[in-house]
Amino acid sequence: MSDDGNEFGAFLVGFVVGGLIGAVVALLMAPQSGEATRRQIRERAYELRDRAEDIAEDTRRRIETTSADVRRQAEEQRARLEQAVAEGKKAAERKRAEMMGSAPDSGDSASAST
Repeated sequence: MSDDGNEFGAFLVGFVVGGLIGAVVALLMAPQSGEATRRQIRERAYELRDRAEDIAEDTRRRIETTSADVRRQAEEQRARLEQAVAEGKKAAERKRAEMMGSAPDSGDSASAST
């Protein structure tokens, strides 16, 4: 899962950087006055900032959802493990009691026959 997060983060950075570079190149190549270019750069910067904030918020929500799912799954696995350990202890105790119950009989009958 962390690889997916890293890949998404790399994609996000590439997307934002590519958008910025493309916007700057397009603005610098456009035939217009300096004031109009500066205004357009400012507007694009605001648009890209807003888009980056939206993407960051979406990413944060996805991380929270994934994190909650992982916590829930870990808790379920922990409960299963605890149950398996408890059942294993009970089975070991039954087997020990069974062996202790049969061991004295075997030892007594062996002693009695000699």
